[in-house]
Amino acid sequence: MAGSMSIVLAIRALLRARGMTYRDLAHQLGLSEPTIKRDLGGGDFSLSRLDRICEVLDISLDELVEHGRASEPALTQLSQAQETALVSDPKLLLATYLIVNDWRFEQIMQTFRVDENDLVSLLLELDRLAVIEYRPPDRIRKLTARNFAWRRDGPVHAFFLGRIMPEFLDDRFEATGDAFHFVGGTLSEASRSRMKTAVDRLIGEFEALARQDAKLPFDARDGCCAMVALRKWEFSAFTRLRR
Repeated sequence: MAGSMSIVLAIRALLRARGMTYRDLAHQLGLSEPTIKRDLGGGDFSLSRLDRICEVLDISLDELVEHGRASEPALTQLSQAQETALVSDPKLLLATYLIVNDWRFEQIMQTFRVDENDLVSLLLELDRLAVIEYRPPDRIRKLTARNFAWRRDGPVHAFFLGRIMPEFLDDRFEATGDAFHFVGGTLSEASRSRMKTAVDRLIGEFEALARQDAKLPFDARDGCCAMVALRKWEFSAFTRLRR
């Protein structure tokens, strides 16, 4: 979204929050209502006009810009080019994963072998890629939505299948809190649909708990991954034995 239009949307939201109409704003600015409607319709107004609007709304220009950023739609998915850039640099992919999961600047520094200059460089690159907004020295705002997901069959998905999943599964899952179950059977279409609903509900619960636990002290949380999959499938060695 263009910067001017995000500011216009922020002004409109503030007017609604204050119970003001375009006519009220025009009166306080000494302008006609059609002029205000034209200005806020196209986002084409002078800086001096913007300063006056901020005075009437009792808000600083910086605060108005922040309101505008907050009103922009969050990313539910990255582009192919963005994901390609992430998988080309493991540190960049790690930084993205951590920030999407609400890690703060100092927590990343404390936990991983990355110095401040390297981390700043990574954050500046993520800002350039429009994955986050970064304001030095340590102000980070993620641009991803709660329902953010990697692209199906995209670069990160391929990286997961080729590098992460084999390592994740190469374990006995015997530690406290671990769980591993692989089940198979024959299900009708209706039953598969019911199972998919249950899987979606389970994933939703995991994400809700992760958001909730993000408020806990840093040392009270551990990295945790779950992989849940369901599809119509038969092992190829079994299929080859079919008549």
